[in-house]
Amino acid sequence: MRRKPKLAVWKFASCDGCQLSLLDCEDELLALAGAVRIAHFIEASSKRLKGPYDLSIVEGSITTAADAERIREVRRVSKVLVTIGACATAGGIQALRNFRDVAEFRSIVYAKPEYIDTLATSTAIAEHVPVEFELRGCPIDKRQLLEVIGAFLNGRKPNVASHSVCVECKLKGNVCVMVAHGTPCLGPITHAGCGALCPSYARGCYGCFGPMETPNAASLGRAFLAANVSPRGLVRMLRTFNANAEAFRKESERHEG
Repeated sequence: MRRKPKLAVWKFASCDGCQLSLLDCEDELLALAGAVRIAHFIEASSKRLKGPYDLSIVEGSITTAADAERIREVRRVSKVLVTIGACATAGGIQALRNFRDVAEFRSIVYAKPEYIDTLATSTAIAEHVPVEFELRGCPIDKRQLLEVIGAFLNGRKPNVASHSVCVECKLKGNVCVMVAHGTPCLGPITHAGCGALCPSYARGCYGCFGPMETPNAASLGRAFLAANVSPRGLVRMLRTFNANAEAFRKESERHEG
């Protein structure tokens, strides 16, 4: 009998939403459970099997020294490591700390800040260990997650598009909210995967899936400024779920102050 690959799901600093996307695969979950051996998935089961693991799926960013050490151990016991979600691929919303003084935050929020052990930054998993594939989104799209797992099981490269949300809008026949209504939209530089959800309801894209493969953030920034978006407003748009993603970070820093 062919041995089932061992699957492990790990959590670091995050909201758990991307892990829940796996459990949200209702119709496909039984087939998935039949194809892999779920060896470590605390969100779903208290049962834990020792590694090594054939596939590790990691959610969350690195925000403490302990987690920086733990991800190295996860990497050591994993044959393939896939990161999922904005936290794991770009530091997440908590990466807003990267632009400010974390010591000041601690002193304001906590009565005993000396008991809080945290890093000054929130960073992507790939900044600490080698990663085979990054799946973007906040949260991720469950269909893309199934594609990545299926690709692993069949020994092929995941078929996940790297184009922008604009392509998804064209495929759905959406009228461009920027052209038609002057609504600021991050779609031209944002990775596809949401199905152009916000533009489909006449709202601008918020950049939930992070930068596309070749984003021209500077050009879009100029277009926003020409449309009377203030530099401060542009910075706020770029600093949400993927604030520390390189393309978003560099463009926001150009307009800061």
